[in-house]
Amino acid sequence: MKILGFESSCDETGVAVVCTEQGLLAHALHSQIAMHEAYGGVVPELASRDHIQRVLPLTREVLGKAGLTLNDIDAIAYTAGPGLAGALLVGASVAQSVAWALQLPAIPVHHLEGHLLSPLLAEPRPPFPFVALLVSGGHTQLMKVERVGSYELLGETLDDAAGEAFDKSAKLMGLGYPGGPALSRLAEEGDASRFDLPRPMLHSRDLDFSFSGLKTAVLTRLNQLRKDSAGALEAQDRADLAAATEAAIVDVLAAKSIKAMQQTSLKHLVVAGGVGANRHLRERLQAAMQGLGGKVYFPPLQLCTDNGAMIAFAAAQRVLAGLEDLKGSHHAFTVKPRWDLQEVSVAR
Repeated sequence: MKILGFESSCDETGVAVVCTEQGLLAHALHSQIAMHEAYGGVVPELASRDHIQRVLPLTREVLGKAGLTLNDIDAIAYTAGPGLAGALLVGASVAQSVAWALQLPAIPVHHLEGHLLSPLLAEPRPPFPFVALLVSGGHTQLMKVERVGSYELLGETLDDAAGEAFDKSAKLMGLGYPGGPALSRLAEEGDASRFDLPRPMLHSRDLDFSFSGLKTAVLTRLNQLRKDSAGALEAQDRADLAAATEAAIVDVLAAKSIKAMQQTSLKHLVVAGGVGANRHLRERLQAAMQGLGGKVYFPPLQLCTDNGAMIAFAAAQRVLAGLEDLKGSHHAFTVKPRWDLQEVSVAR
């Protein structure tokens, strides 16, 4: 079964074709970073308009790469939420229109389920059950995953997500947009031990996160540095603060992930989402899981950010798990800008 998937939840337009027997056949992605950079963040209206311009050319590109036509497709998948309402509507309306025209089933997919299952696109694949750390610009959660469609929330951020902490701290340092990758690059030149930044909720008994206090601490430190240097921030000051900020975020993410492994007695950890591309986080978790006698799994670097492959793949996995009634599919649709992942969890 070949599934054409569309992702348009925020500032990336992604299209892919996944086969339930052969896996990922082709995918293409357009990032809107250059467009939003001038505004210092995502402008929802501009994001929606750009998705409209990109989605059909990307679809033609993906079908060409896969050597397929629309007549070879058996089902259509799309991100139904969470995300920006206007952006979601672009992908959903295109997907449902194609499905209606071809009389194919349409499968709405939860964006975070796509991220959660994306490490299964790589080899070796993580075996079920596992603990998943979903860590991105808008989400930081720890989930216990029994199987496809069975998700238990273990802990989540109470305020900013880890990706927001990266981006907001980078903006305070004047690093531009997108801030997270820029901060990580600058951190490579810095000394993380120079500044002692807080690790919020590091020693709490639960598995929840908090990063807003870290952002405030970065601002306080920046103000003091500017005061001490009469307003001129030295390049090394910025690099050292970037390194300290990254170290604080990684420390908290790693500590909570390991605590989740210990509490669940599981041996397999999956990390998904844009922050999962961070080199220091990967190294820390790999070392920690080795010490626990377990293993950590990541999606391919190119699939850490939002992409169509994870949406088509999640739909394929739900079909294989018997969670989708393809014969009962209809083409009336809605999108869900706010959507709890546990709402798609099926108890078995």
